[in-house]
Amino acid sequence: MATFNVGPCPPRFVELKKEIAASYPDFEARVTKAWGEILEALDSRTKDIAQKGSQNVPEVNFSELGSVSEERVKDIKEKGCVVIRDVVDDEEAKEWHAWLREYVTKNPDVDGTPEHDKQFFQLYWTKSQIRARAHPNVLETSKWLNQMYHVRGDDNVDEVDLSTPLTYADRFRMRHPGVGWNSFPPHIDGGSIERWEDQVFRGCFAEILSGDWRAHDPYDLRNRVNARSSLYKRPNQATVFRTYQGWLALSETGPNEGTLQVFPSVHLSNAYILLRPFFSPRDEKSAESFDPADWKFDISDPDFPGIYALGQAFIGPRPSTKKHPHLRLDETMVPVPKVYPGDMVFWHCDVVHAVEQEHVGKADSTVMYIPAVPYTPTNAAYVQKQRESFLQGVAPPDFPATKGEAHCAGVGKAEDIDNPAGKRAMGFTIEVA
Repeated sequence: MATFNVGPCPPRFVELKKEIAASYPDFEARVTKAWGEILEALDSRTKDIAQKGSQNVPEVNFSELGSVSEERVKDIKEKGCVVIRDVVDDEEAKEWHAWLREYVTKNPDVDGTPEHDKQFFQLYWTKSQIRARAHPNVLETSKWLNQMYHVRGDDNVDEVDLSTPLTYADRFRMRHPGVGWNSFPPHIDGGSIERWEDQVFRGCFAEILSGDWRAHDPYDLRNRVNARSSLYKRPNQATVFRTYQGWLALSETGPNEGTLQVFPSVHLSNAYILLRPFFSPRDEKSAESFDPADWKFDISDPDFPGIYALGQAFIGPRPSTKKHPHLRLDETMVPVPKVYPGDMVFWHCDVVHAVEQEHVGKADSTVMYIPAVPYTPTNAAYVQKQRESFLQGVAPPDFPATKGEAHCAGVGKAEDIDNPAGKRAMGFTIEVA
């Protein structure tokens, strides 16, 4: 798989650090105290994650969604990830899988990588994808996940409807066994340097930057819905607010078979990653030290660890064992439990995730990427543009232009969306009799 040619952060990011430091009272003292507490918490939590492995990832059945206990919901929110079983009937999921195979066989010129053995497809409008996104159970699952978010206290978020899911068209993969992938190391989607640079996005992490990191709430809508996650208009950078990213399994896929990996502690990883740019190890001290005394507050360097320049834009955060040693990523990026056709996997928009480099199984690992997306004015405006892309058979607005699919045999049509909720989620007007 391809790799990116990236560069360091620009010198002007020193000024960004200074601006942030000046925005919060007693910034140095408060975040220095918080940094020490976070290191201590990570030292304990990462050992627990490594010991439990895939058992860290909560599981529920679709049939339970209306009766999941508060305790289990709390666990899902703390981990930031969940496997939801039996969202779609096995046979229907297998049929969609067969349709995908037929589609790429009949249309060998479609965009995909690697070029000589296509497995990750830049395709959005196959009949399988259209049907899956509009499936009532998929939309109900999205609604359930969206409603884990909330506003706190007397805050109000205008024109946001968590009970109305929208469709965000993404791609699919059919990964072959024995083929190594290196393009999806640990990373966070939905905004790169924007997490610090955009003042509204930064507001999602205000408690962390104020030193009160334990009060941080990854599910607070207050700033999320208006955060600008794509200041530099980089292709493949989502401009919508996805409460959870996700995929639908069309095949059996287990650990060591090219599946998803997650760092299952979204609150703690947010706190650590947001404050990491403001600290460096003292002279002759190891960057792997968990002792707060070995670290110093430092905003003299433009580096935001895990953020990299890519042309005129930026990618990341991409946590690594070198830049973020306290996450112990070699041990804590746990694979999700084995999934079966019709199961779905979701992870919070801030969760550190990756794709296993190796697939040692015996069959293709096939998933369609389908996130949970609520109704917001910004999301709704995107869906209207996306609908036009669908009708024209071209890539959606957030993605690079391709040769398109209008010419493809078997491309999905509007009539493949066979229910009102699915039509509404794709931005089509619903006629009322």
